[in-house]
Amino acid sequence: MSLAPRAVLVHRTTEYEELLVRHGTHGQAAFFLSTRGRSIDEVAARHHRARRALADVAAAVPLTWRRTRVERADLDRFLFAPEDVVVVVGQDGLVANTAKYLAGQPVLGVDADPGRNPGVLVRHRAGDAARLLRAAASAAPAVDELTMVEAVADDTQRLLALNEIYLGSPGHQTARYHLGPDDDAARGEAQASSGVLVGTGTGATGWLRSVWQERGGAPDLPAPAESRLVWFVREAWPSPATGTSLVAGDLRAGARLRLTVESDRLVAFGDGMEGDALELTWGQTVRLGISATTLRLLD
Repeated sequence: MSLAPRAVLVHRTTEYEELLVRHGTHGQAAFFLSTRGRSIDEVAARHHRARRALADVAAAVPLTWRRTRVERADLDRFLFAPEDVVVVVGQDGLVANTAKYLAGQPVLGVDADPGRNPGVLVRHRAGDAARLLRAAASAAPAVDELTMVEAVADDTQRLLALNEIYLGSPGHQTARYHLGPDDDAARGEAQASSGVLVGTGTGATGWLRSVWQERGGAPDLPAPAESRLVWFVREAWPSPATGTSLVAGDLRAGARLRLTVESDRLVAFGDGMEGDALELTWGQTVRLGISATTLRLLD
């Protein structure tokens, strides 16, 4: 007999909870903010809205289902199962943080603070959870298949991301590497830069868009479900030993961008999660392209 679905409720620590950890009590946190001309009232109100949304979603889980909760800081240690229905209660960024740990499980994004978030990925309200959870457990739930980007190192390290992957120095030093298309070594060049950004259509509303705007709007940014990535080199430095001819492009199905490390240490991290990065040393090669895994986001 097959297992009943398991609802995995993903949430994050609120700003109010972080203030209490730092200052000990509500009163001390309120005093700290008041000395800086700020009020704790709005922070506390956002906390209560987030916790109310989480409670409402938990109450909507069918009684026959199993359930568990996971905080964002614990995602890299949590084992998702094939029968899971993942419910992200929070902001759009929390969906992206969760996506890299999944393998095709349906995801329901619930906006914990409607009106304050763009709601691109957290598309639903807590009151819709009961209906959507039932739909998620059906044989063919209505989902959007959102393209993801992957980086695979030559030592088998692998990283997935929903928005973008950044490769560069872990500090503010110059990143040195050799960059080029994986299927045409003759077109590669040595570079020194602030790093390389490779992203998806979902990431085209954030960091990727800011670089794209600086470059005058080329190449065209993909749509979230489009099987295409775009990449940019940030602040490439021309010198006798390094070039700037390969600073932007796109990657379609089957194509890979190849980067060989020529610094003592570079990192690759996805969707802003620097704590879960690939560590790359001199001479290692990493290839970036479209992942076979997509985010299955309930529509």
